[in-house]
Amino acid sequence: MDGIQFNSSKGFIFSKHNPKEVSPFERVFAIFKELITHTSGDLDEAFDWLNQLDREYDIFTDEYTLEDFKEDLKKRGYIREEIDPEDGNTGKGKGKDVLTAKLESALREYALDQIFGKLRKSGLGNHRTTKTGQGDENDGELRPFKYGDDISQVNLTESLKNAQINNGIDDLRLTENDLVVEESKHKAQMSTVLMIDISHSMILYGEDRITPAKKVAMALVELIHRKYPKDTIDIIVFGNDAWPIKVKDLPYLKVGPYHTNTVAGLELAMDILRRKRNTNKQIFMITDGKPSCVKLPNGEYFKDSNGLNEMIVGQCLNKAAQARKLKIPITTFMIASDPYLRQFVEMFTKQNNGKAFLTGLKGLGQMIFEDYEKNRIKRI
Repeated sequence: MDGIQFNSSKGFIFSKHNPKEVSPFERVFAIFKELITHTSGDLDEAFDWLNQLDREYDIFTDEYTLEDFKEDLKKRGYIREEIDPEDGNTGKGKGKDVLTAKLESALREYALDQIFGKLRKSGLGNHRTTKTGQGDENDGELRPFKYGDDISQVNLTESLKNAQINNGIDDLRLTENDLVVEESKHKAQMSTVLMIDISHSMILYGEDRITPAKKVAMALVELIHRKYPKDTIDIIVFGNDAWPIKVKDLPYLKVGPYHTNTVAGLELAMDILRRKRNTNKQIFMITDGKPSCVKLPNGEYFKDSNGLNEMIVGQCLNKAAQARKLKIPITTFMIASDPYLRQFVEMFTKQNNGKAFLTGLKGLGQMIFEDYEKNRIKRI
């Protein structure tokens, strides 16, 4: 049904549903968002893919061409022309088209819709704890009113029922002894660091692992901003080293010719979380490989890609133990299933008292979403 209206004389009136017609731009834009995510923000490559898909599937028509689509992207503020600084304002040469903040935001929304479904922005976005009292979210339990309780927490229906029982219907009056309040749970803020492995193995063996990881990161950021706006999320990437990236940089994320310095990633994640005032802190780590690199005190890198190196693994386990002392649980999403990797993850998880998901790429986003929800218990 398209809509429901109430008329005082006729009652409810149901109108027929007319499906909204999708415009040519919207139809192509949905495909384009997928392509631009895969190409890490490379517009020329994404347009080349559109051309190839058009030859096979007739995406464009004589009335709406690729050039029309490009023009619409500019008119709607999704891409803009960036002038080469060497040209200045001379107008010579053609500038390069780049993504705008509006398109970066649209890509996060697209990832959220793909992975978590359409979620509406929530006003109160905090996390539940097991501590009851005068909190933010009703628990369903009732208790007698006591001095200091917020009057807004009074359950009027139950209080009036008590007044009737205690005083009778003929002498109905509401006293303090009749009042009951709904118990509530406090909500705590959550600080999360999401670690993303960008070592070369994330695109090896004919499997693109970085694009799903990137989508999950964009979706998780968008989810937190909409549903839990008081929470914080920081994104870091790790290869030979580890460094933070901004949310707006996620669409452009690529792998590099790197080994896997898990130790550097954990050090940076803990350093970020030490500065957070929230009680609830956690690390999510998406990786497909074993730790294969550490930085030595002299600044040089020690790398070993053959099996599990005892020294590198030992440093990883030490970081896991440090995080445990700081009450920072680490959830590892291992998107590979090699037996020796499983062995490392089991040791690492035991040392941190954290959790691990040994999985492929399918369902990665849903698992991270569910784990984020479950980790909303305040650690006291």
